[in-house]
Formats: sequence, C-alpha cells, structure tokens
Amino acid sequence: MSELKSILGIVATALVFIGYIPYLRDIVKGKTKPHIYSWFLWCFVTLIAFALQISGGAGTGAFVTLAAALMCIAVIVLGFRYKSRIKIVKIDTFFLILAIIALGLWLIAKQPILSAILTTLVDLLGFAPTIRKSWKRPFTETLSFYYLNSLRFGLAVVALQTYSIVTALYPITWLLGNSLFAVMLLIRQRQVGRE
Repeated sequence: MSELKSILGIVATALVFIGYIPYLRDIVKGKTKPHIYSWFLWCFVTLIAFALQISGGAGTGAFVTLAAALMCIAVIVLGFRYKSRIKIVKIDTFFLILAIIALGLWLIAKQPILSAILTTLVDLLGFAPTIRKSWKRPFTETLSFYYLNSLRFGLAVVALQTYSIVTALYPITWLLGNSLFAVMLLIRQRQVGRE
C-alpha cells in the first residue's frame, strides 16, 4: 500500500506542473490575470503547509504541496512580468489583513493542529480576492486549472502516508475549494458569455 501511495504522490505532483501549463500560458497571453494578494498568500502559506505536512509524516503526499508553492512563485513572477494587474479594492485589503492576523496567530500558536487550521484559514482568506475578481470577470481565470487542482488534491489526500488534521486538512480543504471555485467559474462564464 505504501508503494501505491508513493506512486499516487508522484502522479499528483506531476499534475501540479501539468495543471499550471495552461494557467501560465494564459498569463503570458494576457487572458488570465492573477490577483497578487491571493498568489502572495498562497505561496507563503503553501510553503508553511508543506513544512507542517513533512513534520506530521505526510510522506510523498506532501510533495504536491511543495510543487504548488514553487508554481505559485512562477505565477507571481509572470503576473508581474506580463502586468496582470487587477484592481485592488478595500475588501481585498480587508481579507489580506485578516490573513496576516491569522498568520500571526499561527506563529504564536506553536500547536501543530492549531497551526494546520490557521494555515488553511489564511490560504482560504487569500482566495477571497480571486473569488471576488472572478465573480465579476470570470474569464480572467483558467477553468481547466481548477479542475486539475481538484484532481491533484484528491490524489494527494489518497497519497498521504499518515492521516491527521495536520496532514490532511490542507489538501482536503483545497480539494473542496478548487472544486467549488471551478463550478462557480463555469456557471459565471455561462452567465456572462464570451467577452
């Protein structure tokens, strides 16, 4: 069973890179416009989640998280390079401040379970600006990216060597978050129609 979990972890990690190809391509083309607040928080927190998963014995399932952090860096760099500027409104800054507060609480918590909860909360708060932006402009995100994210997080959950709140909360939350966001994007794209 351990060998199967390792294989699933490798497949899920490969899906990270495969899934980001259309997203990065769409940034370069000017179609996808990543929200800098979301991607900055996701990058930082994903690295923390990876460290928590490793410390909790997640095994190869945690490498999906590391790969995602590396790809977040690529999104930030390309977003700046190709001027994917999104209008930042007060509510975006509000969610950024909430995320920073939650991050501060995580730093003083020093409890693995509470840290996993706070880390996941920070990441979800970081999603709020992207959700707001995408609700208004659903074609500024790459739909296939979120479908593949759902698949890879599902595989990452199965690939975990140890199941606990510390190791499983993050990938389960993002399995659900990406799935719901993909459905929202699909509905909004149909409502808005092609721009």
